[in-house]
Amino acid sequence: MNSKVPLLSIRDLQVSFNTREGLVRAVDGISFDVEHGESIGIVGESGSGKSVMVNAILRLNFATEVIVKGEILFDGVDLLKLSEAEMTRIRGREIAMIFQDPLSALNPFYTVGHQIGEAYLVHHPDASKSEVNRIVLNALDKVGIPEAAKRIKSYPHEFSGGMRQRIVIAIALVNDPKLLIADEPTTALDVTVQAQILDLIQSLREQSDSAVILITHDLGVVAETAQRVMVMYAGRAAESSTVTSLFEAPSHPYTQGLMRSVHSLENSSRGSLKSILGVPPSLINLPGGCAFRPRCSHQLGDQSKCNTDKPELRLVGKSNVACHLPDEIIKSNSVSDV
Repeated sequence: MNSKVPLLSIRDLQVSFNTREGLVRAVDGISFDVEHGESIGIVGESGSGKSVMVNAILRLNFATEVIVKGEILFDGVDLLKLSEAEMTRIRGREIAMIFQDPLSALNPFYTVGHQIGEAYLVHHPDASKSEVNRIVLNALDKVGIPEAAKRIKSYPHEFSGGMRQRIVIAIALVNDPKLLIADEPTTALDVTVQAQILDLIQSLREQSDSAVILITHDLGVVAETAQRVMVMYAGRAAESSTVTSLFEAPSHPYTQGLMRSVHSLENSSRGSLKSILGVPPSLINLPGGCAFRPRCSHQLGDQSKCNTDKPELRLVGKSNVACHLPDEIIKSNSVSDV
């Protein structure tokens, strides 16, 4: 492995679904890298393509109705060119996923110890029973399950929502993956438990030096856990930067709209929160030019590039922004009414 090569490198990824209504362009030309040990947050509204994109990395959404193009290079190997048998050896061992609903992710008919052990045995079929038991107990201890030796024989329904999520994390980490994908890992958890789960993921990432891709619609989650962030809209990247730069000076009109819709002490002092006008576009019938144009009050006019050309990411200040607005407007951060 060449440490100078990104752990994950996605180039012009496109994922489309054939439906009766037409072709759904769920992911439309995404490119980004994830370095070894890095944490990157992917943010956007529901339907922006976040989950479809990460499912494509593990090839979980492949079917005859799905069209996938581009490159997904993991440790220099294009995952899209591997056989299903080769992908099976990577899933769970090199790349693991934490799913957003721990109740449906766990099988109610098997003990949690059995399910964690099964995840280990898939990639270590010759492991002895005592080795598997030791690995499972260690995994439960790592994620903070109290009295692990007793709870190893418990069933999912005997745990709280937060504890079930810890067990899902234990399953994902039992093989020490290089890349951990967390898809909305704090959904339906109360605020206190959310903080505990995020702290746990951050701590485990630092201990194992695994890279993390965190999928969320919550900017607060990204601020606490990620180093870099990519904002998605209608299957494309709207903005990409470090977390610090994004929160100090959000550049894309959509990103700024997301910021103003988040409850904070600063926003509270200004009155009610501002919502983004309009609704996300249909991925079957996207508008010409910039997909955000119908909701943006700062487009440059009917005859401008906003109407005709899809904006590509370009460096403006400290962020990469997919917007046709002039640099001086973006840099001044003067877009105020999204």
